[in-house]
Amino acid sequence: MDVQPANDAPLIQFNHEEQNGPGIPGNDALVITALLVNYESKRVFIDSGSSTDILFGEAYDQMQLGDVPLEGVDILLYGFAGEVVHPRGMISFPLTLGTSPLLKFLVVDIPSAYNIILGRPTLNAFQVIISTYHMKIKFPVVGGVGEAQANMLQAHKCYAEAIRRGKKRVLEETSGEENTSKRGKDPTPRPELKEETPVAVQPVEDLLTVELIPDLERINPGVILHHLNLDSTIRPIKQKKRHFRPEKDKIIQGEVNKLLTARHIREIHFPEWLSNVVLVPKPSGKWRMCIDFRDLNKASPKDYYTLPRIDQLVDSTSGCKLLSMMDASQRYHQIMLAPKDHKRVSFITSDGTF
Repeated sequence: MDVQPANDAPLIQFNHEEQNGPGIPGNDALVITALLVNYESKRVFIDSGSSTDILFGEAYDQMQLGDVPLEGVDILLYGFAGEVVHPRGMISFPLTLGTSPLLKFLVVDIPSAYNIILGRPTLNAFQVIISTYHMKIKFPVVGGVGEAQANMLQAHKCYAEAIRRGKKRVLEETSGEENTSKRGKDPTPRPELKEETPVAVQPVEDLLTVELIPDLERINPGVILHHLNLDSTIRPIKQKKRHFRPEKDKIIQGEVNKLLTARHIREIHFPEWLSNVVLVPKPSGKWRMCIDFRDLNKASPKDYYTLPRIDQLVDSTSGCKLLSMMDASQRYHQIMLAPKDHKRVSFITSDGTF
């Protein structure tokens, strides 16, 4: 039998009388039985979200098609969670759903509760119309409409099998055993986790002076250097020193000492511009020391540029196996400033000018 041409295809429709399966309506997977070559294959999963047709390795081995060699393929399959699967190869043979067109299946060696996944290539070849509400598929054939009813018992068995395999895999990974199963070995290599010597956790404030100094000394200022772009027609402004209460002066002195120890700042004489410090409360109840550069900013020409949109940033992470959420401590203090601009970013405290 041949597939009915699209322009002569009969009307395909579903009605309420066709709800004759157990448990219908429901949300079970659409699992049917199909004739593959000369084998009646159960557990055939209809998946309109799959971009390829898949034959799982155990089902292929049971068919004993040794006289039909597999074609080599350079294709990678990506799962729902981003895992990568390398197919064993590709094979072409007829699948019978009222007709028998020659279809290509990727043979993959991964554990699965199903034998076959029929994706969009096969569904389009058969011009299949899917109704998960009726748990049935229909397709045009010469002289009428063909259909395949879902096997609810097999669907429930597949669901239970998938749950069992998932629990088994979690237990194996938790116990540190090799990730193997009846249907084969997961071909996706997993990085080996090596036990590291425990280290003492240091407060973020200590990391500024302990960890950052060696790295900053190795940075070549000729590669990473920031230059201030100021309007030379604007006269420099020296702000009058702002006075703080003793408890806040102590906080400012502590922050300045950290920056001096890390060699982020140095004491300076005869500054061109002079700004005051500002203490801003943090949500944690502590204080953040900032510099009031509003006068300096007024002398800096504005550079307008387009910021990336959040959806573009999210899309750029697609396919990445690792996503770092690290936040650099005192990150603005890690950008080297050109020596000629040091006197322009000076600030004053009760201990001096820096």
